[in-house]
Amino acid sequence: MATSPAKPTRAQEVYDRIRGSLIRGELAPGSKLRMGDFTERYGVSLSVVREAVTRLAGEGLVEAIPQRGFAVATLTVDDLQDLTRTRVLIETLALAESVRHGDLAWEASVVATHHALARTPMVTPEGHVDPAFTVAHREFHHTLLAGCGSARLEAIATGLRDCAELYQYWSHEFGGDTTRDIAAEHKAIAELAVARDEAGATRALREHIERTTAALIGYAERASA
Repeated sequence: MATSPAKPTRAQEVYDRIRGSLIRGELAPGSKLRMGDFTERYGVSLSVVREAVTRLAGEGLVEAIPQRGFAVATLTVDDLQDLTRTRVLIETLALAESVRHGDLAWEASVVATHHALARTPMVTPEGHVDPAFTVAHREFHHTLLAGCGSARLEAIATGLRDCAELYQYWSHEFGGDTTRDIAAEHKAIAELAVARDEAGATRALREHIERTTAALIGYAERASA
């Protein structure tokens, strides 16, 4: 007998909604999270909100401040630059290995995930990053590196991408890089990878990562001014 999917817990629902507000840029970097506001907005107890926010803190999206509660993670340029340098080193290495060793199934997966990404709208009618695009984007980048033949290398690269996810959202929400054609960047990476152009594919991926960082650093500099 088939069973219906488990109903999400209230803590899971609150987690999803707060996380959505974070990645849509509705909660500015460094702003304090008012727990009481969440209990009223979502009609739940303080313990439920605290459970959800603590989980977000474990993912690095929220920071615990001693004796002051929680705040949205701050935009730290030094951390962003360090993360970007590390991502470029690891992700381009993994992509190079995928280009060298990925089989026909890997090529097909790159083409398929890119097709899905290209057909998924990046933003909602309200101008925020569409959650469906986030899923397709993550799957595309994961597939690019999945042909590397090293589970450890792939896991390290995936972990670094997870750390950068909030920065990626902020780059779109706050960066204001209106001349960027992200769809063309993804298309170039996919085509170069499938063509087994190791130098071209890794260069395109490096530029793709670094441009996201540049847009967000530009925002940080404008904000500090």
